[in-house]
Amino acid sequence: MVPWEGYISDETMGTLAPIVLYWVYAGGYQLILHRRPLERYRLHTRAEEEEKNLVSLPTVVRGVLLQQLVQAIVAMILFMVTSDSSITVVQPPIIVQIFQFLIAMLVMDSWQYFVHRYMHQNKFLYRHIHSQHHRLIVPYAIGALYNHPLEGLLLDTLGGAISFLVSGMTPRTAVFFFCFAILKTVDDHCGLWLPYNIFQHLFQNNTAYHDIHHQLQGTKYNYSQPFFSIWDRILGTHMPYDLVSRKEGGFEARPLRD
Repeated sequence: MVPWEGYISDETMGTLAPIVLYWVYAGGYQLILHRRPLERYRLHTRAEEEEKNLVSLPTVVRGVLLQQLVQAIVAMILFMVTSDSSITVVQPPIIVQIFQFLIAMLVMDSWQYFVHRYMHQNKFLYRHIHSQHHRLIVPYAIGALYNHPLEGLLLDTLGGAISFLVSGMTPRTAVFFFCFAILKTVDDHCGLWLPYNIFQHLFQNNTAYHDIHHQLQGTKYNYSQPFFSIWDRILGTHMPYDLVSRKEGGFEARPLRD
C-alpha cells in the first residue's frame, strides 16, 4: 500500500514524482545556499560562483526543464511498452526489491561512468555536448541536470531506462529508485558540505568527490556517478582529496594530485 494507490498509477507516479522531487529538493538547497549562517558549509565562496560560472541561473532552469520534458516522454513510452494492463502486478518480497535496487544502482553507475568518460575523452563530444554541463565550474543543486539535451537523453534518461529493465523491478519499485537517484544527483551538486547529511557521509561518491570533477584540475578524474566510486578506483581515474577549512569560512575539496 502506497499513498498514491487508487489515485494515480505507479507508471504515472514514476514519471512525475522524480521531476517534482527534483524541484522541491534542489529548490530547497537553492533557497538556503546564500543564507549567511550557511557560508561556513560552502565548498566555494559566492565570489567564486559569480566569477567562474559561465551560464546564468535562468538558462540553467530552462535547460533542466527541457531535459525533464524528454525524460517524461521516454518514461511514459517505457512504462507503456513494458506494462500489461491485463495482469495485476504483485510486488515481490522486500529482500528481492532491495536486490533489484542494488542491481539498478550498479547498472546505472556502470552506464554513466563509461558514457561520461567517453564524453570527456572524445574532443568533439566534449566540445559540442558535455562542456555545457561544465559551464557550472562551481556546481549548485538546480544545475544537477543542466546538460545538453543529447547528453541528458544518453546519460541520464537512457541510463535510467536500462537500469529499470535490467533489474526487473516493478513500476512501483521504480518510483522509489528514480526518486532516490534524483535526490543523490541533486545532493552531489549542492555545493555545501553539511553536517549529518546522510548522502555525504554514507557514500564516498558525494558532493566533495564530484566537486573535484568540476574543477579544471579534476576533469579527467572522478567520472563515477551517482552512487559509487567503483569504476574510478578500478580504472585509475580516482582523484583523492582533502576536505580543508578555508580561513574566510567554508570548506575546500583539495585534490591530492597535480
